[in-house]
Amino acid sequence: MASIGVSLRPGDTRDAGIVEHIMTAAFDPQWGEAWTRAQLLGVMALPGITLLIAEAGEEPAGFALTRSVMDEAELLLLGVVPEHRRHGIGSLLVEAVVGDCAAQSVATLHLEVRSNNPAILFYTRHDFAKCGERRDYYKGADGRRYDAHTYNRVIG
Repeated sequence: MASIGVSLRPGDTRDAGIVEHIMTAAFDPQWGEAWTRAQLLGVMALPGITLLIAEAGEEPAGFALTRSVMDEAELLLLGVVPEHRRHGIGSLLVEAVVGDCAAQSVATLHLEVRSNNPAILFYTRHDFAKCGERRDYYKGADGRRYDAHTYNRVIG
């Protein structure tokens, strides 16, 4: 169940600062998963990009960034600031992305996650199934390598 007062709105390049703030708060720096502003703006210039911003009252609480190409889409980034976690905001974002995909006749939604990322449980609870693996894809700040797992969710 989402927190009272949580709303979703479409985002655009003017929200790059908000997304940066959320990534800084939400993503552990040891993994280097937060994108730079230049990376974010570069991806947002591509066709098929959708940014959703979650706000708790007036405060940015989370976001989802997706890219759709024909009948497939990829959830590129999803982040919720720690103080708003476990209030349903991530679920609200994922289900909104799935709804948008269904409205665009997207058949499959893909994502990739580090093999030891606790978000895997979250994604499997949202009907994503593991479908692939990239060995030693991620590198932690300590130099250790981790596999990337790919997941998908069949939409239609």
